Amino acid sequence: MQNQTPSELVKVGPANDAPTRAAPMISLVIPVYNEMEVLPLLFERVRKVMHSINLDYEMVMVDDGSKDAGARYLVQQAQDDECVKAVILSRNFGKEAALSAGLEQAKGDVIIVLDADLQNPPELIPEMLEKWRDGADIVAMKRRDREGESWIKKSGSYVYYRIMNRITGPMSIPEDTGDFRLMSRRSLDSLNRLPERNRYMKGLFAWVGYPTHVMEYDVADRAAGETKWNYFNLFGLAFEGITSFSIAPLRAMVLLGLVTAALGGFYGAWIVVEALLFGNDSAGFPTIIAMITFLGGVQLLSIGVLGEYVGKTYFEAKQRPLFIIQDVVQKPVQSASKDTSRAAEGTAVNVTTD
Repeated sequence: MQNQTPSELVKVGPANDAPTRAAPMISLVIPVYNEMEVLPLLFERVRKVMHSINLDYEMVMVDDGSKDAGARYLVQQAQDDECVKAVILSRNFGKEAALSAGLEQAKGDVIIVLDADLQNPPELIPEMLEKWRDGADIVAMKRRDREGESWIKKSGSYVYYRIMNRITGPMSIPEDTGDFRLMSRRSLDSLNRLPERNRYMKGLFAWVGYPTHVMEYDVADRAAGETKWNYFNLFGLAFEGITSFSIAPLRAMVLLGLVTAALGGFYGAWIVVEALLFGNDSAGFPTIIAMITFLGGVQLLSIGVLGEYVGKTYFEAKQRPLFIIQDVVQKPVQSASKDTSRAAEGTAVNVTTD
């Protein structure tokens, strides 16, 4: 997508904003990977909530190469219900890529990201919409109670978000938030313009800015199935986030190198002074082995951190697509209002331009 000039930017007029915020079309983006056990309950609860608020909506269900019957179930739902769009990826690309695919397919005025495991209660959607109607472009959902999580995971999450916000400069990621959030159409359009292949979505959500409201909620237990995330995956995601939005690790390696060089210089000077003044023989062989081992470890660590950034540049330079969509299945809409049809086609509704 090309960059917009100031004269091309779309502005929402105060008089025209009310109808859109009063009756928007909602897009629910839900990545799915081996979640067949929970899918029937997910559809039941989401439909119940959406019918209660009486708004046009679509469920953009993205299957990320599931090995169970999830993809077939999603296709069946899409064939039976015009409000369901099944996006089937050609293989497993990872949650960040699957989420990006769903966000590109979403056509609503308001986009809400949910996890398929129902740890993000869909019953909170009406409250999120109220915050959006009050003027927030993004409603980020902050975990108040991480029910069922180990203290290691809770402590790691607490430390991670606070480190991220210290090293990412002016950008601030709301602490203890995940992918569960509401986004306005304009904020999603800005997000979809970001071209990078190494996508850390929590950081990208924060990078685009726009007025953000943080709303607390209690994380529910998994409705069914097992989590696909282990501590190794979570550590990898955390490191991906840090290296995607900060060069602090590189600067830390520079500082470590300076400290190591200074310590080595002081220690060498102390050996010389001790030998000249006291005639003490230093334990040469053990000292040399210890110093070589320490310096070798520092060098390997520094090369590894540098290699992580070089690797990111390598993958970005190849310009491979982030994902490949195998199929998109959706039952044709039989009847719809003019405004709903325009919104479904991705056209701005009730807006004015300069």
